[in-house]
Amino acid sequence: MTACPAFLISAPASGQGKTSVTAAMARSARRRGLRVRVFKTGPDYLDPMVLARASGHAVYQLDLFMGGESHCRQLLADAAKDADLILVEGVMGLFDGQPSSADLAAAFGLPVLVVLDASAMAQTFAALATGLARFRDDIHVAGVIANRVGSDAHARMVAEGLPGDLPLVAALKRDSGLSLPERHLGLVQALELPQIDAQLDAWADAWDAVATIDIARIGAPIAPIPAVAPERPTASTVDDASPRPLAGRRIAVANDACFSFIYPANLDLLRAFGAEVLEFSPIAGEDLPACDALWLPGGYPELHADALRANPSFFASLRAHMAASRPLLAECGGMLVLVDELADADGRIHAMAALMPGHAAMQKRLAALGLQAIDWPEGELRGHTFHYSTMETPLAPIATARNPNAGRAAERLYALGSLRASYVHHYFPSNPPAIAAFFAGTASSSHAKN
Repeated sequence: MTACPAFLISAPASGQGKTSVTAAMARSARRRGLRVRVFKTGPDYLDPMVLARASGHAVYQLDLFMGGESHCRQLLADAAKDADLILVEGVMGLFDGQPSSADLAAAFGLPVLVVLDASAMAQTFAALATGLARFRDDIHVAGVIANRVGSDAHARMVAEGLPGDLPLVAALKRDSGLSLPERHLGLVQALELPQIDAQLDAWADAWDAVATIDIARIGAPIAPIPAVAPERPTASTVDDASPRPLAGRRIAVANDACFSFIYPANLDLLRAFGAEVLEFSPIAGEDLPACDALWLPGGYPELHADALRANPSFFASLRAHMAASRPLLAECGGMLVLVDELADADGRIHAMAALMPGHAAMQKRLAALGLQAIDWPEGELRGHTFHYSTMETPLAPIATARNPNAGRAAERLYALGSLRASYVHHYFPSNPPAIAAFFAGTASSSHAKN
């Protein structure tokens, strides 16, 4: 395998502009004819949608907790086979969380580019950048990017005092017109923004206008990453001789602006195990395809409740699916679609499918956030939770999640017949055999008698 230049783009905190800078770098490189692969550290769905449009390729998660080191290593190895540049956007601050973005950089020898919001500082910029670069000796901070500078003079001031081994790669001007709209879970989905490509080109133009250093020259390319046999299979490690426990199974997946929180690695795993994945859009009025199993991912049912109700067959087909005892996995927003009623942020009450007893309501404050490990009857699965809604149900949970960072978020797993439902967004490669058993319909149902 050939070496491929790769960088981790991080920051001292959230809100510094990591996503827009990473997208600008990716779009710029792509416009120059480079093959760019972008990854996202930590659990996230919305940033990867933007980064995928910027790079022209699906964005996968590199998360040491959810996927494990060998799984992440294999994803990097696969990307490096045909990429000219790899960019990995970090999560939160560089050293925040367990595992942190710095842990990922250390594990794979990724040079770090630090994005710093310079809008309220001058020479202190260099002190902060130097502190981040010197805090751990097992990572290499190869450069710093000043974001939201006010003028050329301001850019010169923030560069003062930077040591020679910590170059200023670019100083991006403050421009409110380059911001993307946000809602309660973060950025508005890229698929909902008709001008997203023009926005990305504007970001790339801004980057090209001020970038003074070719990033491929400020840090040695990462060493070739050997392909290893991971403890958790990826699509690339499942060959023609591998068992295909989902061969012949048709698995329907709701995928649209309402049900969009889908890790590409999850779909890859289902297909690698032999399943035929059938994506459909309930809010576009599409019928549930004839299928053996169904996945309702998270998303924004509170924003699309009227469209769901306007689809005459959707709730009825869900009812028939469960009556036939076919597996159904419902995550977060997908679970809220199944309860009796859902109150949106304005207090409007929407009747839902009424297949899972309970009531849900949106609220203005965050209800839960954090990584999660939860014990399914088939084994532990990992993922995360992030929601602004609350739900009450008389069902007794069959499991309660654990948070590796000792956070308060500890979501419950519910079962009702062939249904599994939780606020947890599961990362399927964290336990492929458990996922295969569930979607194959071979999972034990003794726990589901509520």
